[in-house]
Amino acid sequence: MLTPSVPELLPIAFIGHGSPMNAIERNRYTEAWRTLGGLTVKPRAILVVSAHWYVGTTAVTTARQPRTIHDFQGFPAELARYDYPAPGMPELAIEVADLISPDIVLEGDASWGLDHGTWSVLTHAFPKADVPVVQLSINANQPAQYHLDLGRKLHALRRSGVLVVGSGNTVHNLGAVDFHAPNGAYPWARAFNEKVIESVCRAPGNAAGLVRHADFWKAAPTPEHFLPLLYIAGMAAEARQSLEVLVDGYTYGSLAMTSFVSSAAGTLPPQGKTLPGSASLGETRG
Repeated sequence: MLTPSVPELLPIAFIGHGSPMNAIERNRYTEAWRTLGGLTVKPRAILVVSAHWYVGTTAVTTARQPRTIHDFQGFPAELARYDYPAPGMPELAIEVADLISPDIVLEGDASWGLDHGTWSVLTHAFPKADVPVVQLSINANQPAQYHLDLGRKLHALRRSGVLVVGSGNTVHNLGAVDFHAPNGAYPWARAFNEKVIESVCRAPGNAAGLVRHADFWKAAPTPEHFLPLLYIAGMAAEARQSLEVLVDGYTYGSLAMTSFVSSAAGTLPPQGKTLPGSASLGETRG
């Protein structure tokens, strides 16, 4: 089992979130996500960098009660009605803005809430929805190094009771999905994911260089699902830590479900390994 981290330095995690259906299903990936809530004492708040808030600026949510965003289609009504009623924390938004200034524009309450890259993961890790959650956008106009450097700036949050989570996928190419391979991977997907693992588990400060890998643009034809990992890699590098694999695997040929965590002292609980793989993709673009 994973054991709690030292309270003075909260863990950080990157979660390969896959299909929105993972929010309401139990499988070996969601079982691993459930361990995230037990890695430390209850955090003061959670900051999430989700692939699904990919816009032309660096912004942070400020709503006291952020809405649950259902940013997908083609899924059961149960998922469309799903609510994750975690509170927000405007005070944390201000802290984040101060840390990464001048690279921040505070976003208004009504502009964004919690997208499925956030709540599909947190509903497993923190099912009571009783920890305040703030989201940080991904600036689509900036290069990879910018995102890693912002992660370095966010490191201070770990000493103030904030759990930081990146949510995306190391490999995410929906145009190449093979519905006949629910647990399979193309050779290029496997090659890139294995390089990602090698990089962030040895030298996370160099992770921005992964965009120069020969298979990067196959693995991430649009980079928004890859970039959240760079925030977590930057935080790990600033703390002179590496990352460890929390759970690994592939789905539908062109998606990797790899998740990473810092300061873990164990592996996926054995019962998780007997559960099925990732949930159906449906018609999602997520």
